[in-house]
Amino acid sequence: MSAAKSARARRRGLTVEDVRALALALPEATERPSYGTPGFRVSDTLFARVLDEESIVLKVDFDHREALLRDKPDAFAVTPHYQDYPMVIVRLAHVGRPLLRALLTEAWRRCASPRLLGTKPARQRSAR
Repeated sequence: MSAAKSARARRRGLTVEDVRALALALPEATERPSYGTPGFRVSDTLFARVLDEESIVLKVDFDHREALLRDKPDAFAVTPHYQDYPMVIVRLAHVGRPLLRALLTEAWRRCASPRLLGTKPARQRSAR
């Protein structure tokens, strides 16, 4: 990404680099391509992946997804492809760092092994 494009993305909100930093700060999280875009895994299970420069998809339980869709329809979406899966699309320009961190941490917890769940995610420093 060019410096100018990166600066425009930063003004719009969070970026893929922000997602990467937050996701990889979680215990034993790794990055591996998923459908041609960066995917984030724990215990070899995908908990989030980049859709494009402006959005990600992550694991969330169905009840929480419905609340997110109802309360912040500008920030969250579900396409027909994800309708039957416990996933929600997050539009990065419409969420703040604390909410994204919480969502990624919860997605991580949904996928982490029982061994890892015995540990707490490390406190993360704000990159801003």
